[in-house]
Amino acid sequence: MSTDRIAIGTASADSLTAPSPLDLRAIGVMVVLCLTWSLQQISLKAAAGSVSPMWMVGVRSLIAALLLAALMRHRGERPARERWLPGLGAGLLFAFEFLLVSKALALTQASHVVILLYAAPIFAALGLHWRVPAERLSPVQWLGILIAFGGIATAFLFNSGGGIGGHAALLGDALALLAAVCWGATTVTLRCTALSGAPAGETLLCQLLCAAAILLPVSLLVGEARFDGSPQAWGHLAFQTLVVSFASFLAWFWMLKRYLASQLGVLTFLTPLLGVLLGVWLLGEQLRTSFVIGGLLVVTGILLVSLPRHFSRS
Repeated sequence: MSTDRIAIGTASADSLTAPSPLDLRAIGVMVVLCLTWSLQQISLKAAAGSVSPMWMVGVRSLIAALLLAALMRHRGERPARERWLPGLGAGLLFAFEFLLVSKALALTQASHVVILLYAAPIFAALGLHWRVPAERLSPVQWLGILIAFGGIATAFLFNSGGGIGGHAALLGDALALLAAVCWGATTVTLRCTALSGAPAGETLLCQLLCAAAILLPVSLLVGEARFDGSPQAWGHLAFQTLVVSFASFLAWFWMLKRYLASQLGVLTFLTPLLGVLLGVWLLGEQLRTSFVIGGLLVVTGILLVSLPRHFSRS
């Protein structure tokens, strides 16, 4: 679940009272949310022997879309017809992102996917710099981008050839980075089109429907519609659908209405760090020193890019 996808067009449109600074309850909820989001890739990787990641994401998207549509109907919310075209664009980017993620998880470690996927704010910042005058990058943010790209180069250049998993893992890392580009492009689409004023539920529904419409047929065509019906497969599917794609969205939506989005955004950077730790702990993944250094540089760069914007909007 992507917090940027949910945050756009939500806090200002739906908040009934002024948001508050973070308290202990908010921090606790955010830690749980970041833990949930970090477990997303870990779960897909762990269940890969029982259910293919591509099929899992397609099914979870379909079920979550149906649940979200029912919730929107109950609230009397209806998607606006004039926003269908940018909604389709955002949905296609979302679907392609998870198509790349599912292939990346088959080739490389989940911890690698988490770190590289969460480089998305870097690509979003670059896109917004050229499209939105108010989003021009400051010198500190440009420094953050250089540091982040330095980290990506470190992770790739020093991991090539003899790295864990060899050239296949390197290809998986590249696919994860391309997925981050898609995520960044999705953020730019949400900010620079009619979707900028859309309710959070509407934008998420477009993305979930497109993901289901694309990933399920593709998984059938490429022979990855695999689900063995084991308790493990059902457990991971329930977690991915009910917890990741639905409940965490509702919890984040609730948080945005009550607390400062700027401070919430800072805490989301726990997600890639937790993802790496959980990949090592739960999946027994090994991390080369070069990738650890590169990952830390990426996270540092993202913080430098994001923190000035967060604090300027507090």
